[in-house]
Amino acid sequence: MNAAIRAVVRIAYSKKLQVLGFRRGWEGLITNTFTALTPRSVGGIIQLGGTILHTSRCPEFRKREGIRKAAETLGLNHIDGLVVIGGNGSFKGALGLSAYTDTMIVGVPASIDNDVFGTEETIGFDTATNTAVTEIDKIRDTAVSHERVFMIEVMGRERGFLALAVGLTVGAEIVLVPEVKYRKENLFKTIRENRAKGKKSGLIVAAEGIGDTRLLARQIQRNTKAEVRLSIIGYAQRGGSPTARSRLLASLFAQKAVEMLSDGEGNGVVGLQNGKIGSVELQKSCETEKTLDPTLLELAVVLAT
Repeated sequence: MNAAIRAVVRIAYSKKLQVLGFRRGWEGLITNTFTALTPRSVGGIIQLGGTILHTSRCPEFRKREGIRKAAETLGLNHIDGLVVIGGNGSFKGALGLSAYTDTMIVGVPASIDNDVFGTEETIGFDTATNTAVTEIDKIRDTAVSHERVFMIEVMGRERGFLALAVGLTVGAEIVLVPEVKYRKENLFKTIRENRAKGKKSGLIVAAEGIGDTRLLARQIQRNTKAEVRLSIIGYAQRGGSPTARSRLLASLFAQKAVEMLSDGEGNGVVGLQNGKIGSVELQKSCETEKTLDPTLLELAVVLAT
């Protein structure tokens, strides 16, 4: 997000536009808490994880009165265009706000879940994937040395884009995602067959949204006689220095967002589409579910044989 903030500010200033940064997301818009951002104030942040503006969940913004306060803040400060950097929740909030204001709104997708419709990839997804891969590569050393099966839980309460990308790139024998229901007996069978083939160790990458991974790990051990350990990577995936890929997307998305606002185009979401930077309507992005690519799941199975 910092790379995106930096790019928005500097590109806006190149067009003689002024930029305000509202602190803690929607909360700052409701309370009219902001800071003026300049090219110098965003210097030295491109390599930092998180956001210098901070963020928070804002229950008040889910209510009509909260949205009205946010709209009043936009009018009070004569805001012509609002750049919303976030994921599905942020964009749904932006869509609700758009009904109460004439301020143009453009969404910049930043989410480790990569579940925003209208973009092939979100800012931060590559960073989170690489963070998880680095940790799992270390876990594999222990798995091989001790001939154990490790189940690694990654983030993804509702969607499995992160788990699939991670599982595919670490060579996991099994990848579990919320979108595809699994049968325990099939898991047991796969692990038994692997052990029969001489594979004494193994990796299972599971999105947190598949259910109780602790219970599942115990069930796998009990039914396969394999020694199973669970490792939960957790919030490490949400931080750290962004990868070059994430920084590049942040810069390109920001450029498109500022250009759209400069051209009088609002209520859209920028994104990567067929390798190019484009945009979709905000409402369409919010109301359309991005689908997981089933061929990647199939590829993960083939590569694990």
